[in-house]
Amino acid sequence: MPRSLAEPIELEVVIEVPRGSFLKRGSTGQVDFISPLPCPFNYGSVPRYLGMEGDLLDAVVLGPRLPLGSQVRVRAWGAVILADRGMSDDKLICSTRPLEAAERIRVLRFFHFYAKCKGLLNLWRRRPGRNACDGWCDAEVALARARPRTGTWEGPPVGF
Repeated sequence: MPRSLAEPIELEVVIEVPRGSFLKRGSTGQVDFISPLPCPFNYGSVPRYLGMEGDLLDAVVLGPRLPLGSQVRVRAWGAVILADRGMSDDKLICSTRPLEAAERIRVLRFFHFYAKCKGLLNLWRRRPGRNACDGWCDAEVALARARPRTGTWEGPPVGF
């Protein structure tokens, strides 16, 4: 796999789903669903950006488990392009260090599996549309498709 020549972008991520958690929460703190499998990564969002589907831009933070609601400053080394109900839903892939090729492959494998599971969940919820992992892109591409969030951000909701 070719390595990106672009410099990583440093940004703030709020953790919504700690690594190993079974609860999938959204940026509001509400539980979206309970997974039969633990999340293999810390999963959260970038409060300063909105993704193309209108929610906060998603981010995966590799490394050890981080507490729910923690705010971390990390570098985005790339992004996974996910289609959820036909809408593009980029996931920034972040870490404190450059990704190894094996990590990138593992992330892509997870999101291919995740897209299939999300497709089944959406079918059960009667939410039509295509669900798929469409591969990898540079973080700059995902951020260019996102919109800067207007207003101020004051941290995760109370009780998060």
